[in-house]
Amino acid sequence: MTYCVGIRLDEGLVFCSDSRTNAGPDRVNTYSKLHRFSIAGERQLMLMTAGNLATSQAVVAKIERDLREDAEFSLTKAQYVSDVAEYVGELGMKEQAKFTSSGPNAGFSAEASYILGGQIKGQPTELYMIYPEGNHIKSSEQFPFLQIGEIKYGKPILDRIIRKETPYEIAMRCALVSMDSTMRSNATVGPPIELLFYAADSLSGPAEFCKFAENDKYLVELRKSWDKNIRTAFNQLPSLDSVFAIDR
Repeated sequence: MTYCVGIRLDEGLVFCSDSRTNAGPDRVNTYSKLHRFSIAGERQLMLMTAGNLATSQAVVAKIERDLREDAEFSLTKAQYVSDVAEYVGELGMKEQAKFTSSGPNAGFSAEASYILGGQIKGQPTELYMIYPEGNHIKSSEQFPFLQIGEIKYGKPILDRIIRKETPYEIAMRCALVSMDSTMRSNATVGPPIELLFYAADSLSGPAEFCKFAENDKYLVELRKSWDKNIRTAFNQLPSLDSVFAIDR
């Protein structure tokens, strides 16, 4: 399993992903699930993947091959980020179609999902989630974040903190706390953690990128601080004494 979160802010886009893959207790590896496609001055696109690793790697390889070979459609020819989302969905469906639900592959799932975000010159930043079925949805104004993979553990902090006007540094911290909460509750999600911020309209500039190993000093400090402060906040919640009218 994996966990990825993308956030669309007024200031730009935040992407955070883990790097652990799991095919059983004896087959745990690390692969980057955050891919960046950059054409300076023209377009900046980021793609995060979750699900079957063979499917997602084949999709990324096909995207790269179409770019090299100047295919009929590639990332350079898309007018909108939504066009790229549709393209990625079609590629994913084609890869999944190579496997059937019967025979030697019975019970095997080739499904993969994606978060795509970025900007094409002349257009605003966009953020999409692409389902295994090939269709996609866009992030909303009310909840400007999208998740794929093991989403349930990291969602509460995003619901409480993230708004489109949230400063990007706070959003990046929130994404890391969301990731840490997921890692604490699910052993199939794990480091290295990749974190990227793309500033809106910075089509020619580099994105801010960090990669955190398991024992990274900042990640350890963040985890300890979050644990300490959440315990403090919990202990300061209103007492139930008045509700139950407990006699002392």
